[in-house]
Amino acid sequence: MKDKEKTFVSAVVYIYNKQNYIEKFLNTMIHVMEEYFEHSEIICVNDASDDDSVKIIKEVGKKAITTSIALINMSYFHGIELAMNGGVDLSIGDFVFEFDSVNLDFDPSVIMEVYYRSLEGYDVVSASPNQKEKITSRLFYRIFDKFSDISYGMSTESFRILSRRVINRASSMNKTIPYRKVIYANCGLKMDKINYPVVQNSRKHLDKKERCYKSQLAVDSLILFTKLGYCFSIAMTIVMMVISIFMTVYSITIYATSHPVAGWTTTILFLSAAFFGLFGVLTVIIKYLQILVELVFKRKHYNFESIEKLSK
Repeated sequence: MKDKEKTFVSAVVYIYNKQNYIEKFLNTMIHVMEEYFEHSEIICVNDASDDDSVKIIKEVGKKAITTSIALINMSYFHGIELAMNGGVDLSIGDFVFEFDSVNLDFDPSVIMEVYYRSLEGYDVVSASPNQKEKITSRLFYRIFDKFSDISYGMSTESFRILSRRVINRASSMNKTIPYRKVIYANCGLKMDKINYPVVQNSRKHLDKKERCYKSQLAVDSLILFTKLGYCFSIAMTIVMMVISIFMTVYSITIYATSHPVAGWTTTILFLSAAFFGLFGVLTVIIKYLQILVELVFKRKHYNFESIEKLSK
């Protein structure tokens, strides 16, 4: 008999109206967990699906012999981030797989490749398809990388493995985790990425509710975790202040060289000064808001990647 891994692993799987994919995916996961690990669990997070996903999960779950199958039914549609946070919170594994999708476009051997890479000292190891990303995804990650101070390059990921250490640190950094990938990247622990060849090229189908959620999540993430909003606000403030100065100079020039309507110059000067002061105050407010966002959502005091004792 092949020696199995002694480590307890958990697999948290996000499911929302995926009745056409869940059976094949779960069968594969059960096979991998039972073949390679002595102790394992699979937690299916049903995000209020209205198809036959739950029925299929219960039928396939009966095939499990050594691995534990759990089903979490969310009260209503929460979106992938909150739903997966709930699944990870209930997991008990020393290592936790996060599967954001049940579209099995990778060879099952990639799962163990990611696990073995984590044993080399990485707390987060992600698996990304080597196919070309969608235009919207490329644009989002390009903007995110440009306006954030995260050294880890963001990209589309199918699944990842987390050590218990990174889960505990992420929980201590943020009581609520609006975007998991950014929190993990901010933990200060070692991360790695594996690119796998796509064995079944199938684009993820998202319904209207999922598309709206993804769009809102992208906007929220750019505002909360990058300097995009701050840079845009400061740029607009500077432009408006420059326009106020220009209008002041213009009104004085018209007053000196022409004969404007009585009260026109005074009105323009007053409005220019008022707008200049207003946008100056807005600059201060925006800076305060940026500080509050960093304190609440980033909260990066200091993070240790590792501690080595070099002498007795």
